[in-house]
Amino acid sequence: MGDAAVTGPRDALSALDAELIECRACPRLVAWREEVGRVKRAAFRDETYWARPVPGFGPHDARLAVVGLAPAAHGANRTGRMFTGDRSGDVLYASMYRVGLANQPTATSLDDGLALLGTRVTSPVHCAPPDNKPTPAERDTCRHWLASELDLLAPTLRAVVVLGGFGWQALMPVLTAAGWIVPRPRPRFGHGVEVVLQPDEREPDAGPRAPLHVFGCYHVSQQNTFTGRLTPDMLDDVLRRAALVSDLPA
Repeated sequence: MGDAAVTGPRDALSALDAELIECRACPRLVAWREEVGRVKRAAFRDETYWARPVPGFGPHDARLAVVGLAPAAHGANRTGRMFTGDRSGDVLYASMYRVGLANQPTATSLDDGLALLGTRVTSPVHCAPPDNKPTPAERDTCRHWLASELDLLAPTLRAVVVLGGFGWQALMPVLTAAGWIVPRPRPRFGHGVEVVLQPDEREPDAGPRAPLHVFGCYHVSQQNTFTGRLTPDMLDDVLRRAALVSDLPA
């Protein structure tokens, strides 16, 4: 991040993303993501898999962040973009379109024309894990990427929607590292929960920050959406509330 060519928030976030996609810090995740890219799923056998860490997706001045869990093996690990090319992404981006946070309801590939409006989508773990379950050590090793990303977004960031309990637990120490005060005991995850975190003014190097509204939402996994635990209306409601406190049109 000390590159003299980095001149502003957009360049800084692009530089962070470029550094992230070269990461090989977790041997198990590196081996898995690359094996999936070689073996492939039959439906995608003619495609070239991304098979690298997947960076966040969205504008450098986002007012809202959506935080998931990790890339899906045949979704983002294939396409190279968060929640793109799988059914979880189909649910998420359709909802974001309905509430005015995306320009289209579908996400299939890097060149499909999707643009997010005032919103960035990211995750606490950037490589696809076996069985969609990163280890605590892998989560902690990956933590600094999300902390750096949120630090760069901090001047404009007003809200975060966290998809699922794993993401919620992973995010809380990240928010502390990124300059907000997380109370003790830490807030508990629940669908529709809203917590407002104050900026940590004891950190003089943190830069400008506003209070941050953190919303819990059930993950957009098939396990939740197919069973009705998470309905489109439930997802729309959380995203709409987050957009409202972020001063985004929704």
